Amino acid sequence: MQATQLYNLRGMTQIYNFNAGPAVLPKPVLERVQQELIELPGVGMSVLEISHRSKVFEDIIERTEAGLRELLGLPAHYHVLFLQGGASLQFSMVPLNLLSQGHNADYILTGIWSKKALEEARKVTEVDVAASTEVENFCRIPQQVELSLNPGARYVHITTNNTIFGTQWSGEPDTGSTALVADASSDILSRPIAVEKYGLIYAGAQKNMGPSGVTVVILREDMVQPTPANLPTMLNYKTHIKDKSLYNTPNTFGIYMIGLVCDWLKSLGGLAAMQQINEAKAALLYDTIDATEFYRGHAAAGSRSRMNVTFRLPNEELEKLFAQEAEDAGFIGLQGHRSVGGLRASIYNAFPRLGVEALVSFMREFERQHG
Repeated sequence: MQATQLYNLRGMTQIYNFNAGPAVLPKPVLERVQQELIELPGVGMSVLEISHRSKVFEDIIERTEAGLRELLGLPAHYHVLFLQGGASLQFSMVPLNLLSQGHNADYILTGIWSKKALEEARKVTEVDVAASTEVENFCRIPQQVELSLNPGARYVHITTNNTIFGTQWSGEPDTGSTALVADASSDILSRPIAVEKYGLIYAGAQKNMGPSGVTVVILREDMVQPTPANLPTMLNYKTHIKDKSLYNTPNTFGIYMIGLVCDWLKSLGGLAAMQQINEAKAALLYDTIDATEFYRGHAAAGSRSRMNVTFRLPNEELEKLFAQEAEDAGFIGLQGHRSVGGLRASIYNAFPRLGVEALVSFMREFERQHG
């Protein structure tokens, strides 16, 4: 096959991983993990073996928290928690903790994950849909004028980036004095954010922060309130605040890796520098998609994600052929989600620009042969 002959990535140690998650990790981080896996310097044992009650791990978790605080500009009145259960558990923990005193909340629907968050919240109490673009197959983010916000809501929930549909909030919606709660699993640490607008941010680590198995929760102090006496201990944020994420055995290796990713991001210049890198990578793909009518983006131009680029071809047969030839050429994970179809290129922080350039060349060659 010509594409395989052109790129020959199968014969190399490096392939290009476009999977939506778990996703590509920074090579310098993986190299450091490799060096330290058998024995942490000066410790005499692996990070996989040390006790979560030890001074060694206490230093690791403190350094990781400090790295996140520095990158995100978190003030002292924000707690940083390292939990388990993924963002899916936070769909329940958020309303269980924040809506326990009869409050309600607004949810803005921009994709499947925000719908799942809504469904779990409705098992706890009544919540409202402030806006939704579901009738348009979630091809865009709602505009401010479309939001129907309840001034008495405890919070407004958003999903900052939608991996399946390839849309992303370019900024925060104006919610007045009502705090934002955000599932930022797929774009956290990809750009600076206005932290003070958020009462709570939660994110699975497996896109931009580290390996799967750790969920970071950033919680503003004023959002913590009395919770029901019958709320299970492990579902209570106060449990994890009090014990500094060490009530039970946490994912020690994942927390260690998040700390290394923070160091890597700081070495690049922080989140502002990372945003510029991400915007440049995404622009290469979107420019190629927009150049002809052979490729067609799913997301509306003003709502396009810089993390997940979704696009279609003229028909499903060509899409299947594209996905197969791309995989043969070493481009892994480009098949789109069944809700959208087509193709999806996930280009998170650690995805190299060289890989985007190689995919663009492949796309142009595929169009030349089949367009």
